[in-house]
Amino acid sequence: MSGDEFLTPEEKAEGKSEDWPQGKRNEHGNGGEDGGRNGPGSAVGTEILALRFETHRARLRAVAHRMLGSLAEADDAVQEAWLRLSRSDTSEVANLGGWLTTAVGRICLDMLRSRRTRREEPLDEPGVRLPEPLLAPITGADPEQEALLADSVGLALLVVLETLGPAERLAFVLHDLFAVPFDEVATVVGRSPAATRQLASRARRRVQGGAPAPDADPDRQREVVDAFLAAARDGDFDGLVAVLDPDVVARSGAGVTTGAAAVASGAITFGRLAAVGRPALVNGSVGVVGLMEGRLVSVLSFTVVHGRIAVIDIVREPERLAGLDVTFLEG
Repeated sequence: MSGDEFLTPEEKAEGKSEDWPQGKRNEHGNGGEDGGRNGPGSAVGTEILALRFETHRARLRAVAHRMLGSLAEADDAVQEAWLRLSRSDTSEVANLGGWLTTAVGRICLDMLRSRRTRREEPLDEPGVRLPEPLLAPITGADPEQEALLADSVGLALLVVLETLGPAERLAFVLHDLFAVPFDEVATVVGRSPAATRQLASRARRRVQGGAPAPDADPDRQREVVDAFLAAARDGDFDGLVAVLDPDVVARSGAGVTTGAAAVASGAITFGRLAAVGRPALVNGSVGVVGLMEGRLVSVLSFTVVHGRIAVIDIVREPERLAGLDVTFLEG
């Protein structure tokens, strides 16, 4: 990475580089042309560093969310990256974005290893650990939310990432999703570049086999999801089967259901919730949120492939829904 991709448009226009502004060093070793008063160690220098950090926050949060599958944990990882940055000498950092991406990668790797050590939510249980989704209204999302959604991946892919080992997941996320060179990824996972390539290759095969590529047209997605909701509300079994892929998979914390007939039967019982469901963007794709008396009770994410629903991911656990902001979906 050259570092230019981490600059804001304003910085590019002004011809700024990712290098920390270098001036003469004073006797205490502080940078800055004013003898250290505005250098990295000063209050002004810290404020400047914080502003530059904010230009990378959305990208760092996207990296962390793909690594951890939790918005709260992603925010914790990004905050820890800021703390490490604020305590470090950045005078020799030529690529702040790369430095921060590496730092967040290491933090997430430690968090994933700690999670595995505690054996949190094992994947061999009847259900699956569904990541926390990103929600937004179909139209009218604020710019910050739009930026986050634009850098998100489908819930189905995040579910597959949950099945990878920590090092595999890091290698795949950093290299395949964020184009970090293998030499840099290798320093994070503590492996050779060749071994890191193998980690990413294994992860890539798992992902390609488990996460179907969705239809990109949001209007077509909306048509299919609306047809599913209408059939569920009416108890129309044949109508549900018509919009489901024959090998559709429905996943939730309660278990996994496969096959159009089985999923359609389950959707019939979902009819009461479908009646209060409303369309929303779930990780950038058309999905459904269930609201009762203004309270979020479910989130359904649909992966539409060739005009039919191939995957339904259902989040109902109160602890996973509690932190999701749905106030912007009201009205």
